[in-house]
Amino acid sequence: MQQPLAYRMRPTRIEDIVGQQDLVGPGKIIDRMVRAKMLSSMILYGPPGTGKTSIASAIAGSTKYAFRMLNAATDTKKDLQVVAEEAKMSGTVVLLLDEIHRLDKTKQD
Repeated sequence: MQQPLAYRMRPTRIEDIVGQQDLVGPGKIIDRMVRAKMLSSMILYGPPGTGKTSIASAIAGSTKYAFRMLNAATDTKKDLQVVAEEAKMSGTVVLLLDEIHRLDKTKQD
């Protein structure tokens, strides 16, 4: 089964992103972080379809870091622990935690 068109067309590098130039344009904050490979935690906020996942995926693609996507509402605490351990061990993981506002107390511990 083939992935939906939106997944197949998702940008793979920061340079491929259309829009959001105040964040990813030449010399802007995300562009500078990607070029220096000095990423930090960030919160991408906005309604569905505004490019949050695409930006996170493109950051991973531009840095050649692994991209892991978890959903706080549906993934288990064990899933979170596995990805957190991978990120801690390798140091080269871009983690997108979707629906973070739904992260319950048991998963936070």
